[in-house]
Amino acid sequence: MIALSAENACESADIPLSRLDVSAPKRFKDDTVWPCFARLRREDPVHYCEDSPYGPYWSITKYRDIIAVDSNHTIFSSERSVTIVDPPEEYWTPSFIKMSPPVHAQQRKTISPIAASENLANLEGLIRSRVQKILDGLPRNDTFNWVDRVSIELTTQMLATLFDFPFQDRRLLTYWSDVAALTPQMGDQIDSWEKRKVVLSECLDYFTRLWSERVNCEPRGDLISMMAHSPATRNMEPREFLGNLILLIVGGNDTTRNSISGGVLFMSQNPSELRKLRDDASLLPGAVSEIIRYQTPIAHMRRTAVDDFTIGHKQIRRGDKVVMWYISGNRDDEIIANPNSFIIDRDNVRQHLSFGFGIHRCVGRHLAELQLKILWEEMLKRSLEVKVVGEPERVESNFVHGYSALPVQIPG
Repeated sequence: MIALSAENACESADIPLSRLDVSAPKRFKDDTVWPCFARLRREDPVHYCEDSPYGPYWSITKYRDIIAVDSNHTIFSSERSVTIVDPPEEYWTPSFIKMSPPVHAQQRKTISPIAASENLANLEGLIRSRVQKILDGLPRNDTFNWVDRVSIELTTQMLATLFDFPFQDRRLLTYWSDVAALTPQMGDQIDSWEKRKVVLSECLDYFTRLWSERVNCEPRGDLISMMAHSPATRNMEPREFLGNLILLIVGGNDTTRNSISGGVLFMSQNPSELRKLRDDASLLPGAVSEIIRYQTPIAHMRRTAVDDFTIGHKQIRRGDKVVMWYISGNRDDEIIANPNSFIIDRDNVRQHLSFGFGIHRCVGRHLAELQLKILWEEMLKRSLEVKVVGEPERVESNFVHGYSALPVQIPG
């Protein structure tokens, strides 16, 4: 269920299309962006916004158009940025998601074994034991923040394992992820690009020490060792190393943790779907996919046109900023029946855009699904009743679609 006030719906309808800017982070924090996307899909699915805080940009809001852009890396390049934001040049960092073939493929191949099926099989027991410990340690009959106690803790433990990062310092990964994923803005603790750079320089210094240790040891199975020993990544400049660290930290942390939080919220809002799952555990893989679709933890990805191109009868010019709103494509009723409803046993449940398409499709998607699957298996095994007892607090971001708090109680 999407809660929309009449005021929000009218506000979207009253804005002239030429002035409709769906990128305002406050719309995502307030959960009022939905009527804006519904209007664009209906009236102007390839929409040009001439004036926004991020400069002019195109919004791609329909499922098929998003796939057309995401799959065409020769015309739509990720090299400048993968977000709507253009960071100042002195704060820009390269990473393999911002690269084109063949360098992109070489660097992606370096870290891809971490999410290979064999490695996931090796990780499954560790993930399960951690989930069990986290769930069994949760308070009963007291309100607590599910985001912090479960979503962040589970994913940060996993991230520390993937990097072989000192476990006692693992919450640094959460902090760096939050700083890296959000655009500096007035009123926030990180209110300037320079402050962001200072924090991420601390991240780079920490990981450089780990790199220095591992480059002189035998290759191991963690991400730092993989990069230190691969010809494609071992000679990275510090800025490129930092860029790839940010990519891996945000990709391995924010996306999974927000689907973990969203899943509890959606099941609370849709008790009939939770009953279905409790009655038939074979529906769990589909439930995981539906959670990821319905949450869409990365709201958008951005490309830059390297040549003129026509899509949806609109002429995109070379140099134009093109934003693929995954969060909108996942609600496209031409592809997904009843898209605004949370239905765990829907047909073609894996047919969603949350992991992207083409050469930049999320490398860790199967690990994300595995963590969600194990969490829900253990919750079902315990008949754990998680009651949402307050409104979720959402992140003020048009990129990471997530939560900072979800108050819950577990009856004792």
